[in-house]
Amino acid sequence: MKAHVSPSIILRIKEIGESDLIVTFFSADRGRLRGIAKGARRSRRRFVNCLDHFCLSTLEYTEKPGRDLCFLQSGKLLENFPSLRSDYTLLSLGGYLVELTEILFPLRVADPAMFNLLKKCLGALHEGKERDTLRVLFEARAMTLGGYEIQLHECTICKRSYEGQGRAVFKAERGGIACLRCAKETTESPGMNPLSVKTLDRLQSGWWPERASLHLEEEVIQELRPVLTRHIEYRIGRRLKTSACLG
Repeated sequence: MKAHVSPSIILRIKEIGESDLIVTFFSADRGRLRGIAKGARRSRRRFVNCLDHFCLSTLEYTEKPGRDLCFLQSGKLLENFPSLRSDYTLLSLGGYLVELTEILFPLRVADPAMFNLLKKCLGALHEGKERDTLRVLFEARAMTLGGYEIQLHECTICKRSYEGQGRAVFKAERGGIACLRCAKETTESPGMNPLSVKTLDRLQSGWWPERASLHLEEEVIQELRPVLTRHIEYRIGRRLKTSACLG
């Protein structure tokens, strides 16, 4: 059977027996996969430092029809992102990004845009970019790629167009915003100012801040975090396990 080779991000590893590993990875062209790496823990040639959490590696593997696990033959490290494993805060946030990715994308659902988003965010975390900005950026875009884009262009109750004037209220059960005529701001229905709505719209479309600091206004972050948290928990039906480790 012909082997397939693709850049992949290591999501999870599990030790099996004395030397084998079960590896969950997100490939650039085939999405999330699980594979067994025979003898990986003892290998000094086939899997040199390329199967650690969050690593970007080129993996060579074969798949058999009807099998959940593919067979990993070899790997080559491309990017290590070591700070994600040495800093607890970065480790926790990296784990959160991985968990959200796993929930949104079932096995063998290819999405190159999601692969690039995860790779870019892990790299930015490793480089020390603003964590709060990266979390908001990732949540907004990942939920959109997973099919859960927040509707921002009209009131989801009265259907009146939102023209970017005045505050808007997020209604999780409707998957979008409502105007102040139709809803009130509460803890369960957080509000956003026009800049926050505009920023969220841009983030959902794939916009990436180009400034070296990768910065969003603090007021925008403070408004978008509760909106995205409510959105994720409502659509997924629960709180992510790794979110308990985040500030």
